[in-house]
Amino acid sequence: MRRYSFLIIIAFSVGSLFFTGCEKDPESNSPAIEKANEINTFIWKGLHDVYLWNKNVPALTNTYYENNEDSLNSFLNKYTDHEALFYDLLYDYGKTDKFSWIVDDYEVLEKEFQGISKTFGYNFMPASFDSNLVFAYVRYVVKGSPAALAGLKRGDYITKINGTQLTIQNYRDLLFGTENQTATLADIVEKTMVPNGRTINMTAAELTENPIYLDTVYNVNSQKIGYLIYNSFISNYDIQLNNVFQKFKSAGVSKLILDLRYNLGGSLESSTYLASMIYGPQTSKVFLKTKFNDLMQSYYDQKFGANYFDVNFDSEITKGSTKTPINSLNMSDVYIITSNHTASASESLINGLKPYMNVITVGTRTLGKYVGSITVKDIIDNKGTVNPHHKWAMQPIVLKVANSAGASDYVNGLAPQIEIAESVRNLSTLGDLNEPLLKTAVSAITGTTSKSAAIPDGAQRLDLPDIARKSDMYFQQPEKFMK
Repeated sequence: MRRYSFLIIIAFSVGSLFFTGCEKDPESNSPAIEKANEINTFIWKGLHDVYLWNKNVPALTNTYYENNEDSLNSFLNKYTDHEALFYDLLYDYGKTDKFSWIVDDYEVLEKEFQGISKTFGYNFMPASFDSNLVFAYVRYVVKGSPAALAGLKRGDYITKINGTQLTIQNYRDLLFGTENQTATLADIVEKTMVPNGRTINMTAAELTENPIYLDTVYNVNSQKIGYLIYNSFISNYDIQLNNVFQKFKSAGVSKLILDLRYNLGGSLESSTYLASMIYGPQTSKVFLKTKFNDLMQSYYDQKFGANYFDVNFDSEITKGSTKTPINSLNMSDVYIITSNHTASASESLINGLKPYMNVITVGTRTLGKYVGSITVKDIIDNKGTVNPHHKWAMQPIVLKVANSAGASDYVNGLAPQIEIAESVRNLSTLGDLNEPLLKTAVSAITGTTSKSAAIPDGAQRLDLPDIARKSDMYFQQPEKFMK
């Protein structure tokens, strides 16, 4: 039985379960310290209660302030930058905690979790052949997006934005800093980018991206192979995903290739449903286990029992009062294409299936995110009223995820069984049986071997901004989950 409501309960009562407000000593003659502003107080109390590594941050403990409200206010008043306070309160940020983040508008955040964002609609990766000049190679283009309508396609190389050359110093600002882009395209000649005369003009628009990028069935050596490119775990598309698996069942699929190379994560609910579609509606079996900070774990164990928050496989997709039977392939093995942008809920899917079936991964090592977050808003009463004075919200890491065998902490990612990297120089059409990673996965199924199509490209991949935000594994409203 899957239970998620605890996460929202905490969000509704940040600071109320474990932290009792400090009081000034009435005998003290020291002048009162000005009360900290409500946003800083919200950030501190939220992290104090739910943050996974709270005991590792001295400034989040009550004893640090000697149970004195003035001490806490004095500390919080040092910060005029709310983001600076948040990131200073994280543990070993950038190493141990690479994934907590904060926003100043939770409405934008909620849209993003539904797959809605203002975007050009192309997925890219920045790279470089030398120490300074940068190009962005297009990995896929969302159907119907501004980029698609402008003619951008997979395998295009962008060297300039609005006439300015991309460099190590400016590529983040240029690629993410404007809602109007004129992209200058080039071709790769050895290790040099040569302009090809093409330019693409795009204006960002609010776009809902369907995470089901491609689904098809191949007949190879008399085997029916289902192939699914799934780019994000977005719960709005769970029913459509279920319909894809009905299509696979009707076609008599005997093998499945799940392409998660660009899937940075999303809803754990959707991950559980997908696992059940692949393995089966084994509701008595644990898919994933969760572990919280010591304070929360102790509270939950005493109140609900040690196994209350285990996540089991499911037999139905629950949306409000509607329940839809899951279409399962009941597979004994699955082939999953991975990359260093396979993260979070994608990694949990792989890890959660491993105790029950043969999971063959093809590609490169995954990102290494075994932790999950919740959205914490500034709730001011037991009715769930959000503070009307601001829209700040946090997405702090609150738990780590393990499979039924207890395997977790894959901080360096999950290594592939069959290693092959996507080549910058050979970005052939996704879904084409000669596309190198798909070809390798099909070869593993049919018993042939072929990785020769992957060409070493000599390019250095660069960081993408907001990787924490893009690779989130999050939980949704309890009424959608409770059984």
